[in-house]
Amino acid sequence: MIHIVLCQPEIPQNTGNIMRTAVGCGAMLHLIEPLGFKIDDQKLRRSAVDYYDHLNFNIHKSLDVFMETHKGVYFFLTRYGTHKHSEPNYKDIKEDIFLVFGSESHGIDRLVLKNNIERTFRIPTNDKIRSLNLSNAVAITVFEVLRQRDYEGLIEFEPETLKGKDYLKNL
Repeated sequence: MIHIVLCQPEIPQNTGNIMRTAVGCGAMLHLIEPLGFKIDDQKLRRSAVDYYDHLNFNIHKSLDVFMETHKGVYFFLTRYGTHKHSEPNYKDIKEDIFLVFGSESHGIDRLVLKNNIERTFRIPTNDKIRSLNLSNAVAITVFEVLRQRDYEGLIEFEPETLKGKDYLKNL
């Protein structure tokens, strides 16, 4: 299973967008406190749209305790990452995969990064920005894992399931 771990997220709209991504790809979402918003925040629900009820998520008090109690392979996104996000061979990993993302303004704690330096990764960008938007970075990374795993569990080339396969033909 893919787990998305958000450490101290601050912006409800980002978290709402990530919730929608988690629902759409069957990932488990973990929120590490403190949160920069109330979990019932209207902006959060609006970003997650009507998928909120399908969301599988938990809130945790600290990243340290979370990592002690959730076993698997961890990858940490940081602009200081030592590997590209597409470099690990996710297909061969049999354990749960934990993709850890930091807060919008501070990222992941530097000591955590230092202690896991070989599991740090980054999404390549040019030198005009420090980083991508958090929800975009999560989507890029999660779908790289899914791409390498042949989009297991997803409907890849089936007809559109909500409006029907002939939706565009009937215009």
